[in-house]
Amino acid sequence: MDNLHLKMNANPVVAFLQKPADELTKDDIVRFISENDIRMVNFMYPGGDGKLKTLNFVINDAAYLDTILTCGERVDGSSLFSFVEAGSSDLYVIPRYATAFVDPFAEIPTLCLLCSFFDKEGAMLESAPEQTLAKACRAFTRVTGMEFQAMGELEYYVIFDDDGRFPAIDQHGYHESAPYAKANEFRAKCMLYIAQTGGQIKYGHSEVGNFVLDKKVYEQNEIEFLPVKAEQAADQLMLAKWVIRNLAYRMGLDVTFAPKITTGKAGSGLHIHMRMMRDGRNCMVEDGRLSDDARRMIAGMMLLAPSITAFGNKNPMSYFRLVPHQEAPTNVCWGDRNRSVLVRVPLGWNTGVDLCHAANPLQPSCDVDTTMKQTVEMRSPDGSADLYQLIAGLCVACRCGFELPDALEMAERTYVNVNIHDETNKERLSQLAQLPDSCMASADCLEQQRAYYERDGVFSAAMIDSIISQLRSFNDSSLRAEIGHDKDAILRLVHTYFHCG
Repeated sequence: MDNLHLKMNANPVVAFLQKPADELTKDDIVRFISENDIRMVNFMYPGGDGKLKTLNFVINDAAYLDTILTCGERVDGSSLFSFVEAGSSDLYVIPRYATAFVDPFAEIPTLCLLCSFFDKEGAMLESAPEQTLAKACRAFTRVTGMEFQAMGELEYYVIFDDDGRFPAIDQHGYHESAPYAKANEFRAKCMLYIAQTGGQIKYGHSEVGNFVLDKKVYEQNEIEFLPVKAEQAADQLMLAKWVIRNLAYRMGLDVTFAPKITTGKAGSGLHIHMRMMRDGRNCMVEDGRLSDDARRMIAGMMLLAPSITAFGNKNPMSYFRLVPHQEAPTNVCWGDRNRSVLVRVPLGWNTGVDLCHAANPLQPSCDVDTTMKQTVEMRSPDGSADLYQLIAGLCVACRCGFELPDALEMAERTYVNVNIHDETNKERLSQLAQLPDSCMASADCLEQQRAYYERDGVFSAAMIDSIISQLRSFNDSSLRAEIGHDKDAILRLVHTYFHCG
């Protein structure tokens, strides 16, 4: 990475030290702290509820700083994870220097670092969120010889008082500008702070959903990321949700990542894009078309789609979003540029046309490699997802595609190039498997397919048991049918699961 890239890096730690984040050492962290008058250090890590936890340290002196950066600290694992026994609950949290960032909200100058969990023997905790994902990525590389990369489209609603001025057209908020979109400034500040924590953002915009309910405006927004190593993708999404909630709190707004707010209005998803890399080359494209390897990874997702909802759709409201005619998937299928399918192959800049020159005739024409942009997108997950479990589950599914002898045939069987919810395509729809319609159904699917996730020790049996138990505790197998379009009942559920994920 050259000096210009480092100087322009949004993370103040990277820009100051002039070193890529993955090359930072303890000495670098100490230098940044001492030369920037940092007075506190925060350790941060995900708990079993999917939310970010924080442990605060005040810097007493240089020796104490060295101790916490070297040795980490002890935490109560049984209070963080349901699969950790209270009788042997002590865990270590050890900071990862590559994740360092300055807390954008702290009045006292504070440096934050994400941590890894270790057990009493000094081994990485096998069922820890970040370790489960790391194991999934290592298994993927061992089988395919490629690196698994991912990024998310983080959708959320911003909620504020309705002053009646410049009302937006209901359900037509996509890419709307101010003053019809009111939360653009909030989103811009979120993007800046997320970038300062190390998040690699692609863009942000207002989304389709907007409506007024009980004198409150609900305005949907989206922040989309760039593809990075899967482990980093989960970290970035976790920090992004933390930033959005903190900034909303400070600005007197409310936000929710809930998958559904009310009937007839757009729900919020957490679409995950994926690609496979080898020696700096995107392996999703070959000779201007989707590669056979990309089709294999899609076949794996088709196979495990029913159980992936156990990681990506973790409360009853998730299944009020996965209904027809809402640009949310309901069936196990894939297609090109088709928003009615489960896995979409987005537009991939493979026209062979120099679009920059076409739009700017004075710009000399050049041959640009745009294959890096091609991804495939899983559209079922939402904001209730456990980010590390979800991306680890997708990684397992994509790896399984390379282990299926009939992967290419499966990809062919599940390919759809029409709107499957259109009445004229009813016969094609009847041929496709359906996604689960409740947490309990997802738990059943995970129980049936758990061997795929436990293979090679990626997901521990205890973690799978814990997920199944949690999903079944909702007892929601008939909830969607019982409530139907009862807006009051749905709103009560929304309030129950408002702060999901």
